[in-house]
Amino acid sequence: MKHYAKPLNNLISELSKLPGIGGKTAQRLAFHILSQEDKDALALADAIMQAKKNMRYCSICGNLTDIDPCSICNDSTRDHSVICVVESPRDVSAMERIKEFHGLYHVLHGSISPMDGIGPDDINLKQLIIRLQNTDVNEVILATNPNIEGEATAMYTARLIKPSGIKVTRIAHGVPVGGDLEYADEITLSKAMEGRREL
Repeated sequence: MKHYAKPLNNLISELSKLPGIGGKTAQRLAFHILSQEDKDALALADAIMQAKKNMRYCSICGNLTDIDPCSICNDSTRDHSVICVVESPRDVSAMERIKEFHGLYHVLHGSISPMDGIGPDDINLKQLIIRLQNTDVNEVILATNPNIEGEATAMYTARLIKPSGIKVTRIAHGVPVGGDLEYADEITLSKAMEGRREL
């Protein structure tokens, strides 16, 4: 990239810092931005700055929002007796896309990972426990990722909540729709067997 002018190198360098964007993709994006009309490039820059300036975490659930509390926490038509615990705001978006869950959320902003030096105090877990003490929640759904860190976070969270008498459930894991059993690993098949239901 040394043969590019310094401003273009800087743009490519900044774009390549985005997740999932390698050097080649960063170059394509940079050249695309430069080929746009000034108003379009300025609109992109303004959208980035407005999002950085106006987005914050909801003081109740921890989801990204431009109003506090967020629109989900403020929605009186949602079931306030059920909270779905997820790892990130992206997970809230994924759950909302299925249009099947009508309760509230709590975003942990990570998962417990001793290997990475992330403990229970490093995620939004204490706020969940405080929140449960001040509400009439009767079920907490643990929807952390089905990996080692997500499972550890779910188990730890369940142990914290169960003494309060609140029902704690875990989302099912297993073979994806359209998947072949022969290609599923042992853990996935084991979870599928655990989560089986009567037809």
